[in-house]
Amino acid sequence: MDALIHHLEDKKDLTPREVEVAAALLLDPAAPDAKKERLLEALSLKGETPGEIAGFVEAFLEHAVDPHLGLIELEGPTLDVCGTGGDQLDLFNVSTTTMFVAAAAGAVVVKHGNRGITSKSGGADVLEALGIRIDLSADEFRTCIEKAGLGFMFAPIYHPAFKSVIAVRKSLAARGVKTIFNLIGPLLNPARPECQLVGVFSRDLCPAFAEILQRLGRESAWVVHGTTGDGRSVDEVSLMGSTRIFKSGSMQEMDDEEVRPRDFGFKHAGVEELQGGDAKANAIILEAILAGRETGPKRDMVLMNSGAALACAGLADNMGDGIEISREMITSGAALEKLRLLQQFSRA
Repeated sequence: MDALIHHLEDKKDLTPREVEVAAALLLDPAAPDAKKERLLEALSLKGETPGEIAGFVEAFLEHAVDPHLGLIELEGPTLDVCGTGGDQLDLFNVSTTTMFVAAAAGAVVVKHGNRGITSKSGGADVLEALGIRIDLSADEFRTCIEKAGLGFMFAPIYHPAFKSVIAVRKSLAARGVKTIFNLIGPLLNPARPECQLVGVFSRDLCPAFAEILQRLGRESAWVVHGTTGDGRSVDEVSLMGSTRIFKSGSMQEMDDEEVRPRDFGFKHAGVEELQGGDAKANAIILEAILAGRETGPKRDMVLMNSGAALACAGLADNMGDGIEISREMITSGAALEKLRLLQQFSRA
């Protein structure tokens, strides 16, 4: 490990073989945490290349639990919606709210996520606060998909080998260091969805993530990076400023475009209008949006993101149409019904 650390500290990229070795060392419970921390920080300071990111993803997925969705009949395209985290804006759980809207519109949402590490409330935290089980086994997850049309895979259950880096990640996060784990979380979905909307905290990551998702076999991938009015980064489609959308897929050329809230008839919002709180507070916000009680900027932020998700999944011709479909899913109560189905399954 010392040789790899020195290599990275000299700002040299890792070869595919060195990535394999580094991944194995990070997952080795016997390797010292101090050296794992130093390796991850050195890699972060050097800057991860697309090849390195793809290599780590491929190595880690070999250790993941496969939910084997091929064993069941699916009624729509499989879709994941998530962000890398790390934008430090403390927004409410946008992508977790979006999953219910997308599922109501016909997507089979296979959301993969974790508790909050760089935020007050991760996807797992807010779902748990809503009374939804986050500890589903692979068999239970498949049953949940069959009955509710959507489900959540708690990363620690599906990536048991990552136990060996939990303490390291928390230590680095406490110091504000973004590691490759902040980058690759959205890429590690063991269900390997056909379609994926991913938010990234750096504009420069858009083409790299689109390329990696294409290599991982996604039929359609939209990688988004938003901004605030004062230029800060947002790992979602943003209601606060412009958003870069980089699209890729197995059957299409990569496409790069910029969108703004006004393109869809929305008013720009301030960061404070979209901030959430802890898991309990964010659960209240999520349910209020789906129930139609929240009709302000928070709902509009979800409509922007669900509109993009539906277009990515081929369930809308474009983002504008996706927004209108999403609006109907909320107005009709269909999105709230998806939340209720997941809650009912959790109580069964």
